[in-house]
Amino acid sequence: MTLRRRSIAARWFYNSFSIVAVLLIILDIVAYFLIRNYYYGAVRQYIETQANIVAGVVERSYEESGSDYSDEIINSVEQFEKKNYAELMAINREGKVYLSSSGFTPSGTYDMPDYDEASASDSRSGYYVGRFFGGERYMAYTILNALTGGGIRIVTSLDKTDAHIWGVTFGVLALTAGILLLLFILGIYFIRSIVQPIHRVGATARKLASGDFTVRIDSEKNTTEEIGELCDIFNYMADELEHSENIKNEFISSVSHELRTPLTAIKGWSETLMDIDDIETRKKGMQIIGKETGRLSEMVEELLDFSRIQNGHFSLQQANLDVIAELSDAVLMYEERAKAEDISLVMDESEDIAIVYGDKNRLRQVFINIIDNSIKYGRKGGHTFVSTEISGNRIIIYVRDDGVGIAENDIPRIKEKFYKANNTVRGSGIGLAVADEIIRIHGGSLDISSSLGEGTLVTIILPLVRGI
Repeated sequence: MTLRRRSIAARWFYNSFSIVAVLLIILDIVAYFLIRNYYYGAVRQYIETQANIVAGVVERSYEESGSDYSDEIINSVEQFEKKNYAELMAINREGKVYLSSSGFTPSGTYDMPDYDEASASDSRSGYYVGRFFGGERYMAYTILNALTGGGIRIVTSLDKTDAHIWGVTFGVLALTAGILLLLFILGIYFIRSIVQPIHRVGATARKLASGDFTVRIDSEKNTTEEIGELCDIFNYMADELEHSENIKNEFISSVSHELRTPLTAIKGWSETLMDIDDIETRKKGMQIIGKETGRLSEMVEELLDFSRIQNGHFSLQQANLDVIAELSDAVLMYEERAKAEDISLVMDESEDIAIVYGDKNRLRQVFINIIDNSIKYGRKGGHTFVSTEISGNRIIIYVRDDGVGIAENDIPRIKEKFYKANNTVRGSGIGLAVADEIIRIHGGSLDISSSLGEGTLVTIILPLVRGI
């Protein structure tokens, strides 16, 4: 069962845009109540101020005249200057409205929650927001006079206030919608700038997986630095894959040729030996078969070593050994071969003993490979010099020849697997790669310097065992 993956756009919408939208909506709700409280507070302060002014006038009049129904109350109600914005009412001891600035007094039972609150409150004042029977919202404020027993009530409509509140609220909502729209557009643009290059990378990767190593991504089309860097890395990977594929094909072709030659010789001489009785010819044929079989064995061992290195199964049988003695044995093995190739193989004999902790067979394999290459790529009448130098806690081994040399462009890649700088010479192209890995495992280094037509210098550095 495959796990269904959500797209980047969906993840962004659910994880980012939706959260921002919810937060903005919550802020809009909070803003609405803050705006409402602000405007309602302003209206309340206004009607409280007007009620307190009228109540003060009435109280002073009562103290001066001692009458509940003074002309001052009537004048204050009838001449109320803010009657276009609010209605002023006079309330008697029984809690009935007996005078109103509008000229109409309510009849029968008239619900006044603000008056009820004022009657029950120590502050002798009450406040209420409600709706008339017609649905119109209003605000009422009542203040009672302890001396007269009556009170003053102001009622004002909230329709205009609510309209203003909703106007401001719609403005906030419009701003929120604009922010969300802008965020959505920028988010889509940003996601497209990521998704489209990723789609191109995916499409190109699928082509690579199908075997088309020539495809590349145009990193200049990507405006973001990170995506452009990803495309450059991808192109680099594609270059390496193409290069590896070319090397693999060259290796297969080279190994096939290398295998075909000795197999052909072995097969040919085997058939020949079956049909002849000449002892000299048979001896010569057996020598050739043995030589070619040895070549096949060396090639197979190189391939096996490389396979072990690649799989991490390459192991060493290490012990203390005299590396100079092992080097001398390798030189001695190739003296006859060098003479046959008309090459002078000379080692600068040293009386020093250089003890290295390592695998003598593997180190000898490295020395044989280096010396063999020196002779293989040497020239008639040329020389190969082998020398050693002890410097501090390390030994330096030099193998120098005056052969054909290596081109400058080939030197950085000469130790890569399957790479051959000169395809005219027999070899699998992995000997140096194996040698370099063996030296590296021993804690040393293998460096190659060369000039085309002038010769090559191989420098091997190995750490010595201290205290010996």
